[in-house]
Amino acid sequence: MQQDSRTVEVSENREGQRLDNFLLREMKGLPRSALYRLIRTGQVRVNSKRAKPTQKLLSGDRVRIPPAYLTDKSLAVPPDSVVQQLREAVLFNDKDLLVLNKPAGLAVHGGSGLSWGLIDAARLAFSEPELDLAHRLDRETSGCLVLARSRESLKRIHDLLKHGGMHKSYLALLQGRLSEQCTEVDLPLIKASGRGGERVVIVDHTSGKQAHSIFTRLQSYQQADYVEVQITTGRTHQIRVHAQALGHPLAGDSKYGDKSFNKELRILGLKNLFLHAQRLDIPLSSGEMLPITAPLPEKLRELLDKLPI
Repeated sequence: MQQDSRTVEVSENREGQRLDNFLLREMKGLPRSALYRLIRTGQVRVNSKRAKPTQKLLSGDRVRIPPAYLTDKSLAVPPDSVVQQLREAVLFNDKDLLVLNKPAGLAVHGGSGLSWGLIDAARLAFSEPELDLAHRLDRETSGCLVLARSRESLKRIHDLLKHGGMHKSYLALLQGRLSEQCTEVDLPLIKASGRGGERVVIVDHTSGKQAHSIFTRLQSYQQADYVEVQITTGRTHQIRVHAQALGHPLAGDSKYGDKSFNKELRILGLKNLFLHAQRLDIPLSSGEMLPITAPLPEKLRELLDKLPI
């Protein structure tokens, strides 16, 4: 199906939004890979000029939306089962924010062969096309995920995350046993290309961005430690790469983990990465902290019950 070229003027409530995120809403159903190709080849213009995906838009900017060819598959909508699942996954809800208990296995964005993501299902579930992701969780990670209802709320959450004003903690299962009850990791991380061009994150003391994680043992098992992880930075794959650097990779991690360990746990029923965003502490205007918690998924609790101590 071909869409006609059109020009959209950026409204005040969308000022400050990145060009790629602006286009994702204007060109619903278009895979990210196709969208970035349109920007890269100059088919998207901002005020008649070429632009980068990360360009921040200003109120009054005129964005040319080019024709795009979409297949029936790329026009697919989230299934009713997922839409209903998100309606039942609300952890917190007010005029500014919506916090969901994200299911494992659900990508937050479409792309890489996916025609839709959690954000598309959430906009449909709550009839709110203006909802935006305030941060991200990996596809296989479950737990607290914040969605913003306005540009102001989105900017506030971004500022809190950038300056450490919003506390985040995770639950994870690590291979082996940590040498201490509490272990801090402060290793800089950078995105790189692995074998076959696969995106990976590695420790890089020269060019990496600062990343800090704190692993606290909650329970020891014969071959694993169940831990709480607090992070003061939010780098891509941060917990997974820091755990790998410790020599104690996450259970079920197909990218950074141990294949034989993962195979043993699959026999016990672990089908996803054992990483759960269990708690967020969001500061309120009164100065108080609002704690939001997501219970550990039942399948992960069942796995812990099967592990020998």
